[in-house]
Amino acid sequence: MDAEVIAVGSELTSGQKLDTNTQWLSRRLGELGVRVRYQTTVADELMDQVEILRAAAARAQLVVIGGGLGPTQDDLTREALGIVAGVALVEDAGCRRDLEAFFSRRNRPMPVRNRVQALIPEGAEPLPNRVGTAPGIWLEHGGTIFVALPGVPGELMILFDEQVAPRLRATGRLGPVRVHRVINLFGKGESELEAEALDLTVRGRQPEVGITASDATISFRVTGEGPTEAEALAAIEPTVRLIYERFGEWIVGEGPVDVAEALALELARTGARLAVAESCTGGLIAKRITDVAGVSPYFMGGVVSYANALKVSLAGVDPKLIEHHGAVSGEVAEAMAAGIRRVAGADLGLSVTGIAGPGGGTPEKPVGLVYLGLAWGGGVEHRRLLLGSEQPRAVIRSRAAKHAMNWVRQRLRDWPSRDEPSE
Repeated sequence: MDAEVIAVGSELTSGQKLDTNTQWLSRRLGELGVRVRYQTTVADELMDQVEILRAAAARAQLVVIGGGLGPTQDDLTREALGIVAGVALVEDAGCRRDLEAFFSRRNRPMPVRNRVQALIPEGAEPLPNRVGTAPGIWLEHGGTIFVALPGVPGELMILFDEQVAPRLRATGRLGPVRVHRVINLFGKGESELEAEALDLTVRGRQPEVGITASDATISFRVTGEGPTEAEALAAIEPTVRLIYERFGEWIVGEGPVDVAEALALELARTGARLAVAESCTGGLIAKRITDVAGVSPYFMGGVVSYANALKVSLAGVDPKLIEHHGAVSGEVAEAMAAGIRRVAGADLGLSVTGIAGPGGGTPEKPVGLVYLGLAWGGGVEHRRLLLGSEQPRAVIRSRAAKHAMNWVRQRLRDWPSRDEPSE
């Protein structure tokens, strides 16, 4: 069974709101064995929706629509479905009772306009909504199954899992279960990684391997199929092992685990305590680390020593270093890292100083030049990064933060676990 997912709403086509329903629905349909071949977004225009629904019916056996089932005049999904099926809208007595009960439980009279939500195309089946006022709609017409769901994500998800998924299973038309594993890598460019993975990403390979990039994190997405979820996961396991064997030093984690989460795991494993001194990143490193729940025993905190005076007073930098080498230098980065480690009483001190732009660069020190510093009980080092003078300020800052955190993560990989007995 091939499917098309349609997101309805002018707030989506205008870019005012991000569509997350389509992503969720496509993932869940794939898990059920339905292949999503098309994703479409359409505005709140009746005949545009009719046109899209007819086109979808010509190329998919299942059409899932999210949105347009509310009580307002621009909620037109039910009318569009009626036109496509060539039937009138009729009031469903059960839906009317559910609507009245919904408002009665809240001690509120039901607005007249909400009565429209009890209307469904003649011959369709309503899908009860236990958490909202908009029932879903299941309509079979011309060999295509149309499923309409409310656009509120919480309602859409509940209706899909409780009402739609069981009905799809009952059709007997589902294909093999599709599963995915997303393996995230950092520290190497997408083109470099792809050049070393051409045998994995070649079209037609099974299991399928795709490669994507987001904020300098490169992800391998491995997709497999099988009669059951367990068999599908088993089918992709050899490919996953191959990726780990070939690219293990660059892998930070899977799924939602990016550099910050991977660093937090290493801090927890080793029990190491970290403090940071940030200049050009303006607290971004601390923010991303503290976004990870449970990191408080290991992250001591940090300072944003943006001005040179604060590099001296907060991070303990000798002002002569700034005078001789400049604030953006390896010497100052090392002094910042050592200073914040000492002040915080941490095991590791991490620092970043650089030129994020768009101004402030020189031929000797261009925009995108960043120095990282790392101090530990055995010494202090720095790294020099050139993150691209053409890159936007936000990109330079974000990549500097990720490189800094990844450096600590890599260093901690050689540290023993806190539970390991000392020799």
